Amino acid sequence: MNLKDRLEGGLKEAMKSGDRVAVSAIRLSLAEIKNAAIDKRRALEDNEIVNILRSGVKKRHESIEMFTKGGRQDLVDKESAEIKVLEGFLPAGLSAAELEALVAAAIAETGAASMKDIGKVMKAVLPRVAGRADGSEINKLIRAKLPA
Repeated sequence: MNLKDRLEGGLKEAMKSGDRVAVSAIRLSLAEIKNAAIDKRRALEDNEIVNILRSGVKKRHESIEMFTKGGRQDLVDKESAEIKVLEGFLPAGLSAAELEALVAAAIAETGAASMKDIGKVMKAVLPRVAGRADGSEINKLIRAKLPA
């Protein structure tokens, strides 16, 4: 069963159980997936859907930050609940140790020697990570490991 089918099944379950937050989060994600498929003029693969879901989670984290500054705890709670729903459909993330090992291997493979080589290392790491870690986290790790 692909990820889009799992989302559609999750939507049906949420509708049956009356979980409005889950219905809202999943419907929005399915709409984003449909729009992306229309733009690309083909069905999306699971890794592309994972990227859309991760983007949705990231947007909600940014919203939480803004709502917290604005003193809107009700909206913070809603966004947090939506994040939990979406994370239930995402593949398990990489541990810090696994991510460090991937970055170290990519640095060794590319022969990166300075900060100028960040792009090479990112290009080598991102396909291996396949949406299981955030690009900014990877970038920070690479910057920490490469000499200036």
